[in-house]
Amino acid sequence: MIIDCHGHYTTAPPALEEWRKRQIAAAGDPSAAPSRDELRIGDDDLRATVEPHQLRLMDERGIDLTVFSPRASFMAHHIGDFATSAAWAAVCNDLVHRVAALHPGRFAPAAMLPQSPGVDPATCVPELVRAVEELGAVAINLNPDPSGGHWTAPPLTDRSWYPVYEKMAEYDVPAMIHVSTSVNPAFHTTGAHYLNADTTAFMQLVQGDLFKDFPTLRLIIPHGGGAVPYHWGRFRGLAMALGKPELEEHVLNNVYFDTCVYHQPGSDLLYEVIPAKNILFASEMIGAVRDIDPCTGHHFDDTRRYAQAARLSAEDLAAVQEHNARRVYPRLEALLKRQGR
Repeated sequence: MIIDCHGHYTTAPPALEEWRKRQIAAAGDPSAAPSRDELRIGDDDLRATVEPHQLRLMDERGIDLTVFSPRASFMAHHIGDFATSAAWAAVCNDLVHRVAALHPGRFAPAAMLPQSPGVDPATCVPELVRAVEELGAVAINLNPDPSGGHWTAPPLTDRSWYPVYEKMAEYDVPAMIHVSTSVNPAFHTTGAHYLNADTTAFMQLVQGDLFKDFPTLRLIIPHGGGAVPYHWGRFRGLAMALGKPELEEHVLNNVYFDTCVYHQPGSDLLYEVIPAKNILFASEMIGAVRDIDPCTGHHFDDTRRYAQAARLSAEDLAAVQEHNARRVYPRLEALLKRQGR
């Protein structure tokens, strides 16, 4: 079985974006904001957005199931206030849940949180609870920078994040550390901000001692970990300078990396540097990089090809493509067992 741990609902019906535009336009006048009930999208509309696109590509690339979450760039936590983010998160999470319910063997829902710059992360807990208990979410996305590229939030090791971690530990759900749109012109959203955030989040975890307080917490750093595998020696040296244990002991019992690296040499580096037990197969398709690589004739984000061409044992390849995800996402494992898989 091939499990893709990193998929987003990037092909949602136009009605969703229209609802969002109305919400943004009403940011200064809450009475004019659209209600959740005003978003009317039928089941056939949802099927039409994934069956000829996401599902077709999954079938072509041999992917059995995708952990599916709202579109990352659309989270846009910097827009409006907490009430804006709360309504938007609820709408997006509901749609992802419905897509998964329509295709129960192909998608498992993951939820975005209603984060807002300068607002206590504890305010996100009710939506996290709803997503897990009512919508069946097997994971959440956690944005370390709700400001959209200005980095006004405290580091992930700050105690202000603890209410979210406490609930994650209670429900045994992991979080993918994933930023959203950059409004800072110095940082391109997908080419700089995403990769900056991956690297920054990892260094925050190296600097702190978060996992002493939350030994069962599991965090996935996407996009191959940004610069982390490429500079593994730097991070090992910095950990030593900070008086921290070796990275294998300090973070690798709790931190995982996905395979959203879009060429063979980069993928090979990831597999050579990071232990196989810490790598989860992912493609982030349909996502930021959708074209065909003229050097290979295949899509950049057809990451299964890179995994199969890497120097991995059969056991390690199976771990990367399936077994690690089942271990890191216990609610996904329970879902698959209920489905007889």
